[in-house]
Amino acid sequence: MSEQKSSAKDLDLEKKNKRKKRTKNAKRYYDDKDQKDEKDDGDASKQKTETFTVDGADVSRRRLAKWKKRRMAKIDGGDPSRSKVAKQQKTAFEHGEEAGYVEFESDEEHDSRLSQTDIVDAVDVTSATKHFDLSLKDFGPYYIDYNRSGRHLVLGGKRGHMAAFDWQTKKLHCEFNALETVNSVKWLHQETLLAAAQRSGVYVYDNQGVEIHVLQQLDAVLRMEFLPYHMLLVTANEKGFLGYTDVSMGTRAASICTGLGRLDVMTHNPQNAVVLLGHAPGTVTMWTPTTKGPVMKMLCHKAPVSALAVDSTGNYVATSGVDRRLKVFDLRTCQPLSTTRLTMGASSLDFSQRGLLAAAMATRVQVYRDVCRQTSVVSPYLSHMCGGSVQQLQFCPFEDVLGVGHQRGFTSLIVPGSGEADIDAMEVNPYATKKQRQNAEVKLLLDKLQPEMIGLTNWVKDLSSKSRSRPPVSKQPVKKLGKKEKEQEVREKKRASVKTEDKQEYDPTDVLARFRKRTTENVAGLFVRKREREFATNNFNMCPWKQKNSDQVHPTYVCTGMVQEALLLI
Repeated sequence: MSEQKSSAKDLDLEKKNKRKKRTKNAKRYYDDKDQKDEKDDGDASKQKTETFTVDGADVSRRRLAKWKKRRMAKIDGGDPSRSKVAKQQKTAFEHGEEAGYVEFESDEEHDSRLSQTDIVDAVDVTSATKHFDLSLKDFGPYYIDYNRSGRHLVLGGKRGHMAAFDWQTKKLHCEFNALETVNSVKWLHQETLLAAAQRSGVYVYDNQGVEIHVLQQLDAVLRMEFLPYHMLLVTANEKGFLGYTDVSMGTRAASICTGLGRLDVMTHNPQNAVVLLGHAPGTVTMWTPTTKGPVMKMLCHKAPVSALAVDSTGNYVATSGVDRRLKVFDLRTCQPLSTTRLTMGASSLDFSQRGLLAAAMATRVQVYRDVCRQTSVVSPYLSHMCGGSVQQLQFCPFEDVLGVGHQRGFTSLIVPGSGEADIDAMEVNPYATKKQRQNAEVKLLLDKLQPEMIGLTNWVKDLSSKSRSRPPVSKQPVKKLGKKEKEQEVREKKRASVKTEDKQEYDPTDVLARFRKRTTENVAGLFVRKREREFATNNFNMCPWKQKNSDQVHPTYVCTGMVQEALLLI
């Protein structure tokens, strides 16, 4: 019995010792923690607990954190973990919406005062190379166009100078002189084909500068737009005609006489492929290839319309006129959302993929933010002064870059937050190989939409319902032919076959043969023009383009490789 009592006492002593050790360790832990907190706080004044006033009472920092936690739990139905998830989702949404834009430490600094040199100094080396300037003084002003992937750029000078190159790697594809006035340039469905609106017609070139086809019926064209899903080249000329040309077949899909005079302001809605035109009375009209008149007409300004732009969603359109007003309209309700007064009418407008609006006024380029959400825009997001008067500007797809074509050449500006970062490689692939590009072209031809499907409303369902419910076919009685009538029918068939053989009707599927024939003729024409140019430079007295009091040929008729020299200087 005594041994059992002694063993029980030993166990009790061991338990007491363990408890003492635990309490000592806990005291040491909390003492060390308090000392660390005191060291982090620094001075004795900072060691005092900060107090906050909540509902008229002084609350410490810990109490305030507990109070916030309880309040969020009450709001979210008593689940504190739910409040954390909601808070994380809210912050993620906010950061995703504001990602990429310029942020300043103080509110006193203004966004528009930020210059391109400041942006280049702040960004990384790869992004800094996206800002460059090409000095092309003799052939401006320049029209520009990026392809769908945003990798390739084409420049077209008013005096005939044209160049196409990969603006990211600065690799020049071609550079030549069209020896004619160029009013617009546009990439087609691939970066191997481009169209130029010249004085005598619309010329189609490849990326090596070889002339492939000429659309002489499209004369005096001022503006061009390309609809990629329908493969239609839309042209507007100074006589008031709107033309639709099917690029895949080389045929004219529609030709509409608008009767509204000179057409020098045009854009298209990327969602429904409806073409928008601006006119001198201040109206904006919308057109489709299946209707002879406008499907919609809006009075936007009291003066002639100078520029148009539709955003990527197809819900908003920005207009500018000679009355120095910049207006944004909702295309779903045709009601104005915001009106901004400018220093002068904008000559060119363009929306970025994330909703930024760029406006060109003489030599100044201004970029506005959230124009579709505000009733009036007070100050621009960014501003830049170019060396000459701006002719055309365009945002580069999938890049924070704004291209500006002006009187003295081309300028690439960095606009943070303008481009879409997510690239759908199944839709557009900037890094496609030759085989992938060929497969994409075949897929685009197979999925090509018909011009009849262009419209303001989605009436494809009506077409499908009509095709299902077909009217009953009435069966006509079959007449029995006699011997003489059968012989007469056989003779008529033979005559018809002989006529078709004599006519030698054109096969529209043999497009490649026609292109090869046209290419050989144009290559021969290039050598002829080269000899003429050499003859003109060697015989100044006989040159019809000789300048007065000068021994040099007019610069519009000599290609000097200016773009190649400018790219080497970057």
